[in-house]
Amino acid sequence: MDFNDKTVIITGASRGIGAAAARIFADAGAKVALLARDEAALRALSDEIGASALSFPCDVSNFSNVSAAVSQVCETWGKIDVLINNAGMIEPISRLADADPADWAKLIDVNVTGVFNGMRAVLPQMKKSGGGTIITVSSGAAHRPLEGWSAYCTSKAGAAMLTRALDLEERANGIRAMGLSPGTVATQMQREIKASGVNAVSQLDWEEHISAEWPARTLKWMCTADADAFVGEEVSLRDEEIRRRVGLA
Repeated sequence: MDFNDKTVIITGASRGIGAAAARIFADAGAKVALLARDEAALRALSDEIGASALSFPCDVSNFSNVSAAVSQVCETWGKIDVLINNAGMIEPISRLADADPADWAKLIDVNVTGVFNGMRAVLPQMKKSGGGTIITVSSGAAHRPLEGWSAYCTSKAGAAMLTRALDLEERANGIRAMGLSPGTVATQMQREIKASGVNAVSQLDWEEHISAEWPARTLKWMCTADADAFVGEEVSLRDEEIRRRVGLA
């Protein structure tokens, strides 16, 4: 894909995979719209990237916030070609018997409803312009339970099902819906996991986590025709064949 005339929206863009993806897509020539709650971090990243970036302080769990950002992107750049649903949280890390109900519900609002909100907000414009790519950052946690991660595992399973539902309903309208399971990535989320001391993931050495640049490069590859065979599916970055196709070591 030639990204020079493409517009990419990235949620959770203030740090980690989202920020790395913003840099990768911008370096490829795309215009990038950055959505996250951390206004100062977004502004700094937008300033770093330059004129091809716009920042939108936004709570993805609030549809009005997301819809307003999408409308502004369309008004400024005319269209949306790619949505990267990356925003997510890991807390509360807690056994079910001890979990705070409000914290548990907030995670579901961000990790599941936030994904729906992004899809719902961009679909009318994408369908009108003939299609687009919607990628949701998933996790191995979508497919198996882990101690203390009832909220996170449930949310990722829900987001994975949303991706499958989107593919079922909109593939015929040109929508390329996919998920990316990146494995463990050296981000702030992994620091929170490490600090919790709960389950085997918290015991991993920092050197075992991959750089955020790897999933960012994979997200860009997933927007190209070389990834068409994976539409409707979840791509795993643990797969050596995927790493080879992306061009990762």
